[in-house]
Amino acid sequence: MSASLSRPRVGVWLIGARGSVATTVVTGCAAVTAGLHPPTGMVTETPAFADSGLPALSDLVFGGHDTLDCPLPKRAESLTAGGVLPPGTATAVAAELAAADREIRPGGPTPGDTRSEAELIAAFADDIRDFARRHGLERTVVVNVASTEPASAGPGTPLPASTLYALAALRAGCPYVNFTPSEGMHHPVAAREAGRSGLPHAGRDGKTGQTLLRAVLGPMFAQRALAVRAWSGTNLLGGGDGAALADPAAAAAKNAGKERVLADTLGTVPEGEVHIDDVPALGDWKTAWDHIAFDGFLGTRMVLQTIWQGCDSALAAPLVLDLARLTARAHEKGLAGPLGPLGFYFKDPVGEGPSGLSEQYEQLTRFARSLGRSEGESGDTPVPGRVEDERSDARGAARGGGESGGASGNTSAGEQRRAARAVRGAEGTAEGTGDPR
Repeated sequence: MSASLSRPRVGVWLIGARGSVATTVVTGCAAVTAGLHPPTGMVTETPAFADSGLPALSDLVFGGHDTLDCPLPKRAESLTAGGVLPPGTATAVAAELAAADREIRPGGPTPGDTRSEAELIAAFADDIRDFARRHGLERTVVVNVASTEPASAGPGTPLPASTLYALAALRAGCPYVNFTPSEGMHHPVAAREAGRSGLPHAGRDGKTGQTLLRAVLGPMFAQRALAVRAWSGTNLLGGGDGAALADPAAAAAKNAGKERVLADTLGTVPEGEVHIDDVPALGDWKTAWDHIAFDGFLGTRMVLQTIWQGCDSALAAPLVLDLARLTARAHEKGLAGPLGPLGFYFKDPVGEGPSGLSEQYEQLTRFARSLGRSEGESGDTPVPGRVEDERSDARGAARGGGESGGASGNTSAGEQRRAARAVRGAEGTAEGTGDPR
C-alpha cells in the first residue's frame, strides 16, 4: 500500500491486529485502494466528506498488537472460506497483508507474563513509536478492535488490558479510538490522563447492527408519540466475539450500550432484556432479533419485530477506516479531548450529543465541514502551522457539550500514582507519533 512520497502517511495501529475485524480492515483498505472493490459502507468516501482533508486510503500504514500468532494472510484465507471476504481478494492483496503482518508485535499481558503494568505500557508505547519512526509517519491513530473484556472490578484491581493499551497510546503521543465495549480510555485512570494529554479520542463500542436499528427506531416511536411498553432482543453470533461474550460480565458490558440508546431516544428504559448466545457454527455471522411491544391510539396494542442478519467484520471494517481517518484529521487540526461528533459510530459515545442516528449524522457532517482545509493547505504537503481561529472553529464542532471520557467513580491515590508513572515521559515528543524529531 505505497503512497506518493510527496504526501504524509498516517499509521493505523490496531489492538487485536490478527482478529477478524482487523484482517478485514487491512484487506478492505488494500482492495479499495487497488480499485478491486468500491468503498461500500465507508461514510468518509461519500461527497459530504470530500473537502474534509482526510488522509487517503493509500496513505494508511497498518501495524498493531495481538497475543495471537496466526499470520494475517492465513487469517484472510480462513475468512474467505467463511464467506466474509470475496473469493480472490485476499490473494490479490497478499503483499499488503504480509506487510501489515510484519508490523504486528506481541500484546499482553499473557499467562505467565511477569512484567508490571508500567513495563507493559512502556513496551507497547515503544512498539508504536518504533513503527512510526521506521515508516516516517506524520501521526499514528491507535484503534482497539480486540475482543470484549469484562469490566474491571474496581479500585485497587489490575488495570484491564484495554486500558494498558490506551495508556500506551497516550504515552506514544497518539490519538485513540475504542471500537469495543471494553473500558480502554473510559477507565478513570486513563480518562484522567487523556484529559492531561491534549490528544483527541473517540469511542466506545462500534454501532454496526442491532443498535444501529435501535438508533433509528427509537426516535421514530418517540416522534410518533407511540408508547413503547417492552423491547426485548436476542443476538446469535459465533467467532471470537461469540466466545468472548459467552462470559456474562463481558455480555453485560456489551448490553449497557444497547440500553443507553433506548434510554436516550425514548426517555425511559422499557421492559425487556437482550440475550447474547454463542453459536460457534455461525462463525463471523450474526443474527439479531428484536421484539417491540407498543401502544397506539386508544391503547391499541401492537408489535414490531425486526431481524438483522449480517457479517460482523464486514459491517465493522469500513467504520474503523472512517474513524481512523477522521481522528487523524482531528489530531492534525489540533483538536483535543473526546470527539463527540463521532458518536454516529458508537453505542456508548464519549462526550455529549444526540442519540438518534439522523441527528448524529447531521452533527458528523457539520464536524466534517469544520475539518476542511485551511487557506494555503493542500493535500500534497504537511501543514507546518495552523491558525488558532480555525482550531477554535473545529473544536466548537467537536465538542458535544460535555467533558471527557465518560468515566465515573473515584480513583484511589495508588491508582493515580500508578497512572502517572505509566505515562511519564510523554512530554517532549513529536506530535502524533511520540517520536523525537
